[in-house]
Amino acid sequence: MSMMKALTAHTNEIDDVEAAVSEILEQLNRELLLANSVGLLTCYEDFAASGVVKALCDALPFEVVGSTTLGNAVPGSAGMMSLTLMVLTSDVVSFSVGLSGPIAAEDEGPLRAAYQAALAKLGRGPSLILSFAPLLMNVGGDFYVRTFFEISGGVPNFGMISVDHNSDYHESKVICNGGTYYDRYALVLLAGEIKPEFFMGSISTEKLLREKNLVTASAGNQLQTVNGKPVADFLTELGFAKDDEGMIIGINTFPFILDYNDGTTPVVRAVFAQTPDGSAVCGGDIPVGASLSIGRMDADEMIETTSGALASALALRDISCVLMFSCIGRYFALGYDPTREIEKVREMMEGTGIPYHFAYSGGEMCPVYGKERHGDAHTNRYHNITFIVCVL
Repeated sequence: MSMMKALTAHTNEIDDVEAAVSEILEQLNRELLLANSVGLLTCYEDFAASGVVKALCDALPFEVVGSTTLGNAVPGSAGMMSLTLMVLTSDVVSFSVGLSGPIAAEDEGPLRAAYQAALAKLGRGPSLILSFAPLLMNVGGDFYVRTFFEISGGVPNFGMISVDHNSDYHESKVICNGGTYYDRYALVLLAGEIKPEFFMGSISTEKLLREKNLVTASAGNQLQTVNGKPVADFLTELGFAKDDEGMIIGINTFPFILDYNDGTTPVVRAVFAQTPDGSAVCGGDIPVGASLSIGRMDADEMIETTSGALASALALRDISCVLMFSCIGRYFALGYDPTREIEKVREMMEGTGIPYHFAYSGGEMCPVYGKERHGDAHTNRYHNITFIVCVL
């Protein structure tokens, strides 16, 4: 018997607040709500600006957390300009929401306060953290993941960094109980006999270029030298071209695959830019001593990694619901057919009858297992260009 149930609802009504709220409420059979409930909401940013998010959260009898996004899906709905809601409800699993104060730098204070407040309300140790984090230029996703791993004593952490439809993501917001925030972190702690399972698909390893290389110098998310050589020289040796100013051409069109050499599954790092001194600025930390390979983004193979990860997840028994986040970089890598991934998810999920929620993210938080995936041993990690799945 399932410990938890999930209900879903959606609307495309951005401008008529009353109509949007009543559409969601009509879809949610509130007679099915059990003793404890929490809402997970993702939406196109206009739903926050128009007042729909605030009015909806005010109308619901439970707490709600979430984020703006560029595209999302629940049963019966998949698109770029929707609001989607998943409600987790249970008599035996309890939920507690935390919201940090403003985050101005990589200071663990606001995160610790949010976690402790949520933990105090929960009254027992959590089995899972669901995270919605702000997209900040001066605070990295690895900092969030590392900090909560330390604060919680290693509780699995699954979630996303907020994103929106603008090219610079300047309207991306975290949602908590109707409030929308550029610089705050919202989380849900789940406590009870739940055993979350995690799956991910990133870039097919068939697309790796050449052999593994060693990271020999880095500073946080800036990769400085590989195999003892400046990163620009290392890339030129692999055949990448430089422009007149010595910058690698198209540096952001290929990702790095990073193996921590600690027995866990490798992670993907997007490359955003090059600094004037030639370092590569990546979408997450690049630790010295890690092995590095170069990947290529191929649209067909990207869809294969999505369907492969989801097929593995759906092979489990007694599934209450499936939560999925996928990197906005995957959306853009699909080129002229950017909705292919969301359609693949819908195609695979619709026949199952299992409640699900999919949304695009600006960075992914998902535990990784050892390469043989034995037992429950996991390490929380931050990912780029990755499709992540949590099965409850």
